[in-house]
Formats: sequence, structure tokens, C-alpha cells
Amino acid sequence: MCKRKILIVDDSLLNRNLLSGMLQDAYEIVEAENGHQAIRILEKQAYSFSLILLDIVMPEMDGFEVMAYMNKCHWINDLPVIIISAETSQTSVNKAYDLGAVDFISRPFDAYIVQRRVKNTIALYEKQKRLAAIVADQIFERTKMYDQMVSILSQIVEFRNRESGLHVLHINLITEMLLQQVMKKTARYGLKPPDVRVISTASSLHDIGKIIIPDGILNKPGQLTAQEAAVVKTHSVEGALMLKRLSVYQNDPIISTAHDICRWHHERYDGTGYPDGLVGDDIPISAQVVSLADVYDALTSERCYKNAYSHQQAVGMIRRGECGAFNPLLLECLQEIGDKLEQRLQQPPIALKENRKLQRITEEVLQHRELSVPTEMLRQLKFEQLRADFFEGAANERTFVYRSNPPVLTLSRPSASLLGVREVVADPVHDEAIGRCAGASVEKWRRISHETSPESPEFTLDSGFTMDGREALCRCIGRVVWSAEEIPQYLGVVGVITQVENGGVCP
Repeated sequence: MCKRKILIVDDSLLNRNLLSGMLQDAYEIVEAENGHQAIRILEKQAYSFSLILLDIVMPEMDGFEVMAYMNKCHWINDLPVIIISAETSQTSVNKAYDLGAVDFISRPFDAYIVQRRVKNTIALYEKQKRLAAIVADQIFERTKMYDQMVSILSQIVEFRNRESGLHVLHINLITEMLLQQVMKKTARYGLKPPDVRVISTASSLHDIGKIIIPDGILNKPGQLTAQEAAVVKTHSVEGALMLKRLSVYQNDPIISTAHDICRWHHERYDGTGYPDGLVGDDIPISAQVVSLADVYDALTSERCYKNAYSHQQAVGMIRRGECGAFNPLLLECLQEIGDKLEQRLQQPPIALKENRKLQRITEEVLQHRELSVPTEMLRQLKFEQLRADFFEGAANERTFVYRSNPPVLTLSRPSASLLGVREVVADPVHDEAIGRCAGASVEKWRRISHETSPESPEFTLDSGFTMDGREALCRCIGRVVWSAEEIPQYLGVVGVITQVENGGVCP
């Protein structure tokens, strides 16, 4: 059986020898002759020790400074410290306990007392660790479900937005590294390691509101009009509302944090952001960090409309305010983690190896197996999967997507051009432009699509429309999307349009 390891920190060789002699039969002893040496040892192997015996009065770096550093690095939570010192004033004793010491033994010390207190403290901490492990096992499945659902939903959003599958993984990583650096620099935001876990996980849902933005706007290759830009900006509020409607989960930290991130990750430190124009630390720190991570990744990633900027270029643009104003503390943190961040982002993320697993889990979600999710999210997942399957290889054809709630018709550019209407039409049944070109066919199309069933969802419809003042014939090949609930719900239609003239199908 391996011996527990104890670190003795004392500038007196005599004291170190006395303590070592008392404990070396039962424990592995490591010695440090001052605070600086102790910190160097802990930086390499802090969690290999079971206990620290620490003197207070030492040159260069005293025991209080060692404990303060341990608090900064969060070692104090798992590594018990017993103070052994001749400095026994009430002020010193109180300060030691305030910094996290678990016991205080005055010098000169009794060997039996030292041995018993060391043994009892190590036993207590090991029992606490076992209890923590039991609790961790109990919540593991729930945490795994969260990670899987967050990954699935964020992958769906990225698919619709045609972004790289790396984007969400990068946001997680950048957010985590920024928060860890914030914790090292200041206690101003009261961040603890569990907060980092919650915020970085919730960051994956920062753009979940984009799931309701029409495709024709979300993936428009050219510049958006002012009206289209206003529609895109609604994704922050809509995403927050989606999460707010999950009333049963409102007390859950991941959902509440994701709500704050969704709503406010486009706010800016000087109040120039949206949707609420918040200023400074009125913006939750979670949203501030994800906002900076989102901008940094957008700059350093290649997009269809731009090449990737280097790390140095991106940081320079952000610091010059070219992407809006950010918290000066976060800008310092981004600068400080620069080399490590650049290196980490170049490594193939382990999560990429989980793509096939995510696909399988998504299918299980859509078939109501294993995972439980809100009905509306389930319906969105179902719609997106069938849309992707139906349109595979048909990106440049005359396609259309109709969502029933809310009623929105989204046409590909060739489809809109063929019919002479806008690419995105709200409430198409009552739209004047649709009525002029295909009014008589709309009701027929609605009736036939509603007559399908989950077992037989496909249909073909030949119908007339007016193009440039002349009559033409269209063939619509479509598939109705039904939910996978016990009583299936009509979600909408995906389809392809082909033009027909003189009884023949034109290319």
C-alpha cells in the first residue's frame, strides 16, 4: 500500500527534522525550506499530497502568503493545511483559519498530538472525497444528458447557419480559458470552478434563437437589408424566451445561465449593443465572456465570405474596438492566455470524434428514446433532420420549406425567382404576392399536404401559377413533416418545385 504524502514547509532545518522523524514511518515526507520552494513543488504535484504542515514565520514568503496563493489556485479546497508555529497570537490564529487552515498546533509540539491530528485530518478529508465521489456518480448521468443535449441543439443551430462544427467547441474552450484567467486575476465576480463548468456548458446555446430565423435570411450570401438585419437580431431575445418557457427547469443553473447568455451576448461594455443596451457590469459576466469568445472565434475562423485572421490580428482588432467595446479586464485576460489559447485551438478537439455518437443520440432523441426533452425542441429537431435528409444534394434546386408554427414559407433563390416572390414569406396563405401568382393552388396544396400521414408523408402536386403575366404549370414534390409524438402533429412541408410546360418537365 502506497504511503500518503505530506509536505513540510518550515525554514528551520531542526523543525523539519523533528516533524519528519515523527511521521516518516507512516507517511512519505517532502520538505520545503521556504514558501517559494513550497509553491514550486505544489505547482508540479499539488494533488499528490494528502496534507501540508506549514510554518507561518518564514523569510521571503511567509505561511500566510503560501495559503493566499493556494486559495488563488483553488488548491486549498482539496489539500488540508495544518499550521505548526510559535506565532500563536489571536490575530495570527484567526488569519490562518480565515485563509483555510484546518488546524493550528503551537510550538513546542507534542509528537503524539501531531501524529493524531495529522491522521485524523487526512482521514476526514479522504472520507469527504469518497462522499463527493458518490454524489458525482449520482449526478453523472444528468450531466451527461446536459452535455449531449447542448451538443445536439448547438449542432442543429450550426447546421442551419452553415457554420463550421468547430464553432461551438471553440466557444466552450475560449470561454473556459477566459474564466479561469479571470479567477486568477480577481475575486470581483465571485467565480468558482463549478461556475466555469456551468458557463462554458451553457455557452453552447448562445445562438439557439437562430433556429427560428428563416433560412433565406440566415444564410443570405449578400448583405442583409435593414429589415433582415433586424430579424436576425431577434435571435437573442427569442433564444432567451425559448429557455424561459422551460418553466420546470428555471431553477437549474445551466438553463438560467444559458438564458442570460442568449439574451445578452450581443451587448457591449459601453452600452452600444443589443437588445437592452446594458452598460458595463450590468451585463452578466457569463454573457460578457461568451460575447468576447464569439467575436474572437468569428475573426479567427474561415467563413465563406472571408479568410481567417491570425490570433495577433484578431486580438489587435478587438483591442482597437473594431468589434465593439469589451470589459478591459477580459481584454487583459485574452492577451495573457494568447499563446496557450492559440496552441489549444490548433489541436484537434476530442469532441470532434463524437460526431457519430451525436448523430446516434439525435436519432434516439427524435424517436423518444433515452433522453427527455421539451416537446417544442423535439419538434424542431425532427424538422431539421428531415429537412436535411430531403434536401441532401439539392442545395441549388428550386426548394421550399414551410413551417406551420409560426406560418413561414422560405424559398430558395431559384424558387423565388421562378415564382417572382420574396425568398421569405410570412403567412403565405394570406400574402398578396403569393395570391397573385399561385392563389388558386395554395388551398389545393394545403389540402393535399394535410391528407398525408406519418406513414405516407410524400405527395406530388401539379398546379398552375402566373409568371410574368402568363400561365404556367408547376410540379411540386414534397414531404410533410409530422412530429414523433403519440398523436402526430403537422409541423410543415419541405419540397422541390419543377416547372412544367406543354406536358413535359423542363430542366
